[in-house]
Amino acid sequence: MVKAQCATARAGWAIRGPSRRAAPPAAAATLPARRAARLAPRCAAAAEAAAPAPPAAAVPAGPATAGVQPYPDPFPGLQPGDDLPDEYGHPGPNPPKHRRAGVVLHPTSLPGKFGMGEIGAEAFRFVDWLADTGMQLWQLLPLVPPENTYWSPYSGLDGLCGNTLLLPVEELVQMGLLEGGELPAPQPVELHADFAAVAEWKLPLLDRAAQRLLHGEAFGGLRDEMRAFRADNAWVEASALFSVLTEQPGLVGEAWWDWPADVRDRDPDALAKVRGENADRIDSFIALQFLFDRFWKELKAYANSRGVGLVGDMPIYVGGQSADVWAHRDLFELLPDGKPALVSGVPPDAFSETGQLWGSPLYDWKAHAAEDFAWWRQRISRSMQLYDETRIDHFRAFAGYWAVAADAETAMVGTWKKGPGAALFESLEAALGSVPILAEDLGVITPDVVALRQAIGAPGMVVLQFAWGGGPTNTHLMHNIYENCFVYPGTHDNQTAVGWWKHGAQPEEKALIRRYTGMTDDDVAYCFIRESLRSCAHTAVITMQDIMRLDDTARMNTPGRAEGNWSWRVGGSDIWRQLHDEQGALKGMIAMYDRAPPGGVRGPPATGRSGSASFS
Repeated sequence: MVKAQCATARAGWAIRGPSRRAAPPAAAATLPARRAARLAPRCAAAAEAAAPAPPAAAVPAGPATAGVQPYPDPFPGLQPGDDLPDEYGHPGPNPPKHRRAGVVLHPTSLPGKFGMGEIGAEAFRFVDWLADTGMQLWQLLPLVPPENTYWSPYSGLDGLCGNTLLLPVEELVQMGLLEGGELPAPQPVELHADFAAVAEWKLPLLDRAAQRLLHGEAFGGLRDEMRAFRADNAWVEASALFSVLTEQPGLVGEAWWDWPADVRDRDPDALAKVRGENADRIDSFIALQFLFDRFWKELKAYANSRGVGLVGDMPIYVGGQSADVWAHRDLFELLPDGKPALVSGVPPDAFSETGQLWGSPLYDWKAHAAEDFAWWRQRISRSMQLYDETRIDHFRAFAGYWAVAADAETAMVGTWKKGPGAALFESLEAALGSVPILAEDLGVITPDVVALRQAIGAPGMVVLQFAWGGGPTNTHLMHNIYENCFVYPGTHDNQTAVGWWKHGAQPEEKALIRRYTGMTDDDVAYCFIRESLRSCAHTAVITMQDIMRLDDTARMNTPGRAEGNWSWRVGGSDIWRQLHDEQGALKGMIAMYDRAPPGGVRGPPATGRSGSASFS
């Protein structure tokens, strides 16, 4: 019986399961047949028990074969020796593969007059530049509201809300929600954004826009849209209430677990009192979230119309000082007073010698499973509204996660604990259908992580900066990567290619790069870009810093260091014109390596906004 079931399981994997050389080209992750997944351990055990002892070999054995697989006869009516149809010798062109290229650039890095990038006209111009270059993806960092000490988008105050500092003030003027005279004087573009300085003037201005939306006679139609947004997104109520509580006298700057017990523990009467006394502030918060949602979805629609998909980024953990944890304490590993029992991190790896101590509370996965992962279904559903695909940061924690003592100073000492595994993704698929995710599978990757990623069909990640040590079996070398992956010269967590070449690469690594790639000059940025684009990976994604050949002064993040990250900016509004030569080089490589958009580059829509036209 087991033998028959194993044959069925193999057949299922032959159709849907990704392999190293024949992975499905589509980036969207879909679950293979669950029956095959459930039977896989039994099949392996049965095969091991039935296999004879291997004979002694004088030379290493070649690749193992799975035996003769079912072969669908394309000509069932013919016998051996019969004539085949005339067209048999003319098979035609190879079937097309959906190969793609894209760019990583966070919206805060965009050009702009007011201290940081926004999701207005400059974002539309960037979409135009991407589309005209032949790029099909714009990958972003998390859009959640960051904490306001180090401004990390990976330490958000809310996992479902948007960062309202990204709202475009000039377009709020066009809508009538602000007046032109209320805007600050345009500022010269600096290399790095000062988020605290921007927040100081912008947050009061956004509150003014929210009040006009809520009470202005001219905005009745917009208020109707806002009411619909509020009705469709019930999560925003807890987010708004948490935000208002953080502004209450005596609670400003305090962690929620240090609040008075009635609001800390969400006593219904206490919360009703806060709502009644702060109804206008709650409405204002929701109004700004509505505006963020509206602006973002307009940008997404425009990008999609030009053939550019958006790849969002979801940190696997949420910050402890967040509405997510306060409103769902039962879903996290917390002490009775709300403080974390254990916190998140990763042990030492290629990014940090002491590991990375993130400090976020850990999930109570048993509690999540008991509610059929409803919290995760809501989170993924929201992401699917905002993006075409979602990168899940630290995917490996779904298989096994590193737990560190809450009072630890580094992540060097901890304990590995079992994650939810495939059960989470089965629940997501049952509720949401196909869930298009990218698994960030860097760092300490054990076989169970690879097995989980393959079981759900999710593409993984390959980073060329990691390819040049460990010999020819290094999984980041071009001859070892697989089709169902995203390949990067480097990510936002790496040095730039130029910075790494100058200050990080060892002499033996440089020598290997020259031998392996044939690079004869020091243009390592475009060497890595070319290697990525010509690889077998279905998706190649490049940081804007590497396209611009910038050094480490443009580095986005240094893992393990809290200060000095996330603030890099691309330059002024004329930057896309200045990158004319780089754009030409990229277009040529994208065409040469079959990553051009199917059907060619799509022009701007006949109606609707164009960054290069409407807001020049």
